[in-house]
Amino acid sequence: MSSRNRGRGRRGNGAHGQFRNVKTNRNCERNFAQRACELATDDSDSSSSSSDASIDGIGHPPNFPIAMWDLNHCDPKKCSGRKLSRLGLIENLRLGQKFPGLVLTPVGVNCVSPLDRDIVGAAGVAVVDCSWAKLEETPFNRMRSPHPRLLPYLVASNPINYGKPCKLSCVEAIAATLYICGYESEAQWYMGKFSWGHSFIELNETLLKNYAQCKSSEEILQVQNDYLEKEQAAHNKPKDFSEFYPTSSSSDEEDDNEKVAKELMQAIEIK
Repeated sequence: MSSRNRGRGRRGNGAHGQFRNVKTNRNCERNFAQRACELATDDSDSSSSSSDASIDGIGHPPNFPIAMWDLNHCDPKKCSGRKLSRLGLIENLRLGQKFPGLVLTPVGVNCVSPLDRDIVGAAGVAVVDCSWAKLEETPFNRMRSPHPRLLPYLVASNPINYGKPCKLSCVEAIAATLYICGYESEAQWYMGKFSWGHSFIELNETLLKNYAQCKSSEEILQVQNDYLEKEQAAHNKPKDFSEFYPTSSSSDEEDDNEKVAKELMQAIEIK
């Protein structure tokens, strides 16, 4: 092959190389439910570390959209919303983009309740992925929805805020909403994508079940307040440690030991 032809060959390969790594729009044609169903049977996530392993086979994926506004406040390696995005289990919304379903936001007025089941089933759930430390600078007015909601009292189980009231991660907020609205299996399916996910429902099981039996936001608040009052009363109740107190002093124990020793020596002498 002449040097001219070799040069042409390289130029031709170079042209093809420009488009070799271009992504097609084929995946864009899949809707959320189809993608979720595919991932429900795919237990391999090569990009996840062993400490971030998922628990498959729990629940089933939703047939309605799950979305989020990601404000890039969180560490991508620790953010539950980012992981859901990598897995294709959540839709990313742009600032200014309106979401027709239920949105969990601090500017909401009413709590999530079972009355929201039809809204969730028809239009889905969206969350705002932002840092709790940056709420004041978060542009909530650019994340609009006809159904803004708040979550009632729940305790976080994620590794960042474990045991802290109300400081839920994105996936915990989504799962709590689904559970309260009657989509328990879908909630378990989402939490099953995280190695620590099972602990969230276990930790809040009593509250979640009680919330799911309510008929309105007012009842949700009543259940929440009753629970907090009982917890506060239990916290203020004096602790009874009497069962841990010693039943006798050390000197009494020494006297008993000496008595046993004397009885044993007497028994030996008699023999």
